Amino acid sequence: MAFRPLHDRVLVRRVKEDNKTPGGIIIPDTAKEKPSEGIVVATGSGARAEDGTLTPLDVKPKDRILFGKWSGSEVTINGEELLIMKESDILGIIK
Repeated sequence: MAFRPLHDRVLVRRVKEDNKTPGGIIIPDTAKEKPSEGIVVATGSGARAEDGTLTPLDVKPKDRILFGKWSGSEVTINGEELLIMKESDILGIIK
């Protein structure tokens, strides 16, 4: 992929959730919420402070993350739906 986010932005691929409940009930697509878990695809170079210094990002590609429900902007790159969000929209890294 030839796309790199700018500054403190991160490109995220949503993790697909199972369409069955633990009890075996199948959930239709229209009733499902979009997952708030994803994998970092690419990151920007970092945030610039007022004095011009570059602060590197805490996340890196292939990190599994949690983000807010309404975080980011949906984009389609090479036919794949991805999210672009600021690092501050990320709630945490799943280890």
